[in-house]
Amino acid sequence: MRTLVLNAGYEPLAVVSFKRALVLVMNEKATVLECVEGEPVWAARAVFERPAVIVLTRYVRVPGTRRVPATRRGVLRRDAFRCGYCGAAASTIDHVMPRSRGGRDTWENLVACCLRCNNVKSDRTPQEMGWELRFALGAPRGGAWTVRGTERADPRWEPYLALAA
Repeated sequence: MRTLVLNAGYEPLAVVSFKRALVLVMNEKATVLECVEGEPVWAARAVFERPAVIVLTRYVRVPGTRRVPATRRGVLRRDAFRCGYCGAAASTIDHVMPRSRGGRDTWENLVACCLRCNNVKSDRTPQEMGWELRFALGAPRGGAWTVRGTERADPRWEPYLALAA
């Protein structure tokens, strides 16, 4: 069971175990916003609510240059598992500027792609094929992308992740 940790300004900071979240609450460093009903944590002398979302009592300054690394899973998720060339269901990623021609593994050069388009395109550019991308490429933004572990989000986290987007 995982717990979403929000900064004092309600922006997502991290996803931690419910045990770590409970320690923060017990030390009065955080308060519980959402809890898991029907699944209490039993201690020797007390019963505690199992936290699903907590908010820190003091603001934690986070460096502004939080970069999201470009990964296969991230590219597919950013493009909603749709091919950037034909719109079909995507299962692979493609380098817009092929690696054989100096293309890098960056958000601006990677696109989700169906297997057919990936094989047909091969090591050519979309311009050489007469193809156009269906959307602009770029690094994703928002709290759901900068906080690790939110890709398998608990439904109780959605309102808090939406605030950060």
